[in-house]
Amino acid sequence: MTEQPPEADRAPGAPHPRETPVLIGQEEAEREFVEACGAGRLHHAWLISGPSGIGKATLAWRIARFLLTVPPAGTGLFGADSGPATLDSDWNNPTVRRLLALSEPRLFLLRRPWDEKTQRLRREITVDEVRRLRSFFGLSAADGGRRVVIVDTADEMNMNAANALLKLLEEPPADTVMLLVTNQPSRLLPTIRSRCRNLRCRALDPDEINAVLKQAGVEGDVNASGLAALSGGSAGNALRLITLDGLDLYSEFVGIFSGGFDRSRALALADSVAGAANAERFELAIEMLDVFLARLAKAGISAPTGAEAVQGESELFARHSPDTRASRRWAAIHQELGARARHGQSVNLDPATLLLDILLKIHEAATQPAA
Repeated sequence: MTEQPPEADRAPGAPHPRETPVLIGQEEAEREFVEACGAGRLHHAWLISGPSGIGKATLAWRIARFLLTVPPAGTGLFGADSGPATLDSDWNNPTVRRLLALSEPRLFLLRRPWDEKTQRLRREITVDEVRRLRSFFGLSAADGGRRVVIVDTADEMNMNAANALLKLLEEPPADTVMLLVTNQPSRLLPTIRSRCRNLRCRALDPDEINAVLKQAGVEGDVNASGLAALSGGSAGNALRLITLDGLDLYSEFVGIFSGGFDRSRALALADSVAGAANAERFELAIEMLDVFLARLAKAGISAPTGAEAVQGESELFARHSPDTRASRRWAAIHQELGARARHGQSVNLDPATLLLDILLKIHEAATQPAA
């Protein structure tokens, strides 16, 4: 049996958004879309925006199922009603089954393609992928009814692809709804943003993250509050933290600095990210250091939102960032060391050396008196 290539829009270890039965935490965005449909204000293009991993793609697929299975309001099928009050669909519906199998002819999924030559996912959505949309519109027009396009994520389009999509947004085909999933709307062309109605999704709270993780098959108890704090309210990021032991990694940073500076512990942590086999752990370590410094900088202004991410964090932050002056100093250090980390990564500096260097710089800053 031939192994299927990875999907660019599926988070590792999680079900694909089209397979996710329940959308958690985005009720307000869903209600906004349903109300627009019921009021006859169904825009031809929607920008589904918000941080990565909070359910934007799941919402896009719920909308797609709804649009392709539920008759439009005003057809007389609902009498005096304006139509359904939610985006719920019957998963036994033949159209839904085809959507799950990616065989529904009225849906087009635009995402980073698999490169057969390199046997890797391409790093961006190319103009050739967008040009395939014209064929889709031509072939599917004979089927009648609505057509739906999902772009996941729109941030990954290169400039030529973005310009090609813009032309379609300027002259949208009849009975077509385009759903653009975006983590960073600012990266899109202003002209693309101006032609879409924004549907903003929010970060998830600890209970919602816990519910999403359970739905994704995560077993046992998890530190939902800690995961919410370190993931920025992203269930996708929280799942990655669980997979790569991100909470333990963050706890190591707290432990290294809690008693001054634990050099042997710092050396052991640096060694754990050395080598190509630990590349993903190294990436996460740099991300967690960035989160650590950001939370440290905020601590002197206001306590971090929610409970402490790991044990000992609050005491450490209170000691090193007790007031606004300390916060400003740590904010500057955060910016400086963040740039140092990015530069080190760009020139392929040895991961263990880079991580240890940053830890030593944090220790140096912590032991120097504030100016």
